[in-house]
Amino acid sequence: MTWVEAVGWLGAALAIMGSAMKTIIPLRCIGIAANICSLIVSAYLHNIPGVVANLILLPINSVRLYQMLGLIRRVKNASKSDLSMDWLKPFMTRRKTEAGEVLFAKGDVATCMFYTISGRYRLKEMGIELVQGQVVGEMGFMSPNNTRTLTLECMEAGEVLSISYDEVRQLYFQNPQFGFYFLRLTSERLFHNMERMEEEITRLRAAMPGVETVQKAASA
Repeated sequence: MTWVEAVGWLGAALAIMGSAMKTIIPLRCIGIAANICSLIVSAYLHNIPGVVANLILLPINSVRLYQMLGLIRRVKNASKSDLSMDWLKPFMTRRKTEAGEVLFAKGDVATCMFYTISGRYRLKEMGIELVQGQVVGEMGFMSPNNTRTLTLECMEAGEVLSISYDEVRQLYFQNPQFGFYFLRLTSERLFHNMERMEEEITRLRAAMPGVETVQKAASA
């Protein structure tokens, strides 16, 4: 077997391996190696169509590999970044709010989420007052029926930024930073709600012995 045949068989084996790959980065790496092998054999045999095809495929696979590695790098950076909304503000719409206004009510169809700029706002059912610079309304996006789980009312006139769920979906699929931001945001909100529930359960359990004592005294 000559070295050219060996390179040709190697290229064939790499092409078969590439077809069996399930993940994109190993596929691109094997594709690049197979292109190089095929290019060498085609050039040695003066196979012009093979040379042209591999000269086109080699840079395409190389560019796609570079893009995927860049995407992974950006995703890793996004997973370590803070939950700043500054970069998202250009995609949002500013609107004024009035005292007593209900921005959304529990059970309503959810179509957007908000970012508080000024004024005072309260989640009515939980009695939580939101500080300025806080995201609210994102849980409706995750809800199976896209319905509001709480009521948000304005206690003091101010301004908010809003973004529709349609725009959120576009950013979610187009921008890995936003995808990780949104997952971290919703996870943080869920964990926070769980902590509040655990604190409430602990408080109720602590109050139960006192209630039992009062009941026994009343029975006596």
